[in-house]
Amino acid sequence: MPHTAIIVSHGQPSEPEVGEAEIVALAQAVQAHLPDMTVRGATLAKEGALEAAISPGALVYPFFMADGWFTQKALPKRLAGFDVTQLAPFGLDPDLPDWTAEWLREELDEAGWTAQETALFIAAHGSGRSDKPASVTKGFAEQLGKRLPFRTIRCGFVEETPFLAESAAGLGEKAICLPFFNMKRGHVLDDLPQALEEVRFSGLRLEPFGCQPGLPEFIAKRLGRS
Repeated sequence: MPHTAIIVSHGQPSEPEVGEAEIVALAQAVQAHLPDMTVRGATLAKEGALEAAISPGALVYPFFMADGWFTQKALPKRLAGFDVTQLAPFGLDPDLPDWTAEWLREELDEAGWTAQETALFIAAHGSGRSDKPASVTKGFAEQLGKRLPFRTIRCGFVEETPFLAESAAGLGEKAICLPFFNMKRGHVLDDLPQALEEVRFSGLRLEPFGCQPGLPEFIAKRLGRS
């Protein structure tokens, strides 16, 4: 097993220390499940943070929801010349649909709803320049549908059609909004709640993946298998 893993996120360019603190805290939580591995966190936004975290033979785990420009261009460019292995991003983890389905079953049980009577709205970023982010979201939605028979599953995006408000409209009281985002900031704090209020969404609003208590163990299992 490699001795070091680095969890990498985009971070917050306007406030690099904020995003850096978040990803470092996540790495420390993952570390608790991997006593034989050193787990570090770094963002692309904080200058030099990624390079300082690298050690020979390290696994690099991109904490991104899609396999887009940042994971295919920006991150490999920063890693060029280093002896590391870049893994698939979090959003494409093959175990993510199963893990999310268990999370949603718990939410349904707590609400006293069945999947058959509940609508699921997956809110994601999307892209005005590439179809890859949306395709990842739609693929994830399809996999969830195979695991839980929701009344309907809709995807809505910040940067492309169908937009958030359009997809969130008319879902009724028995509906769940699942943010397909890694951290609680940016679009999750402004665009998403604004869209939900615009269409008077009255369903359950979940936190993004980075806020889920079981996330560190999930990532630890992926790193342990890699």
